[in-house]
Amino acid sequence: MRFVFPPPPRVVLPVTGSDALFPVRRVYCVGRNYADHAIEMGADSREPPFFFSKPADALVAGGGDVPYPPLTGNLQHEVELVVALAAGGEGIPVAQALDCVFGYAVGLDLTRRDLQQRAKDKGHPWDMAKGFDHSAPIGAITPLTAGGHPVLGAIQLRVNRQLRQDGDLGQMSWKVAEIIANLSTHVRLQAGDLIFTGTPAGVSTVARGDLLEATVAGVGELTVRLV
Repeated sequence: MRFVFPPPPRVVLPVTGSDALFPVRRVYCVGRNYADHAIEMGADSREPPFFFSKPADALVAGGGDVPYPPLTGNLQHEVELVVALAAGGEGIPVAQALDCVFGYAVGLDLTRRDLQQRAKDKGHPWDMAKGFDHSAPIGAITPLTAGGHPVLGAIQLRVNRQLRQDGDLGQMSWKVAEIIANLSTHVRLQAGDLIFTGTPAGVSTVARGDLLEATVAGVGELTVRLV
């Protein structure tokens, strides 16, 4: 097979306790999936889940140094539980949805909030606010065999050692099985898909030089330095 130019490398993530790598297909994200965050973003009730995407190559495996993006004066952090799928389908019943899960990871949905607000005001899409380069740092995937399905537990983010986000997985408006089932009515899910499941309240602005430390109980940790 001949290519016009060399194809880009496959996006892969490490798996805790294994030398095998997880090949990424697509990255989906759920908006406003914690009631307290929905309120701080202007919503006032539990709303049906809605989704947006990030490019797979926006992932930053393992964290570390992450470039501060251009064209923003209001970059904000969102710590999230990430679901990694080993199977998929269309119209997946809630009762069968967890059978698709390979494992879980800690992720950060970095957001150019000023660009997002301008897009909202004009009724434009959010792509450049959410899907920019290096916008999705993510830790190693903890497989089900090691951690099971996290239902309760702290989800936190510290900036320069100061606690900014402090929630519990039990506060998710839509649980993992419900998210998978609903998303599968929009698209055919497949092995290699990732789903960022939303963030608790406490999102705030970060700057170059800031140290971000994200944790999800029973899943893992992720450390990022903005440079």
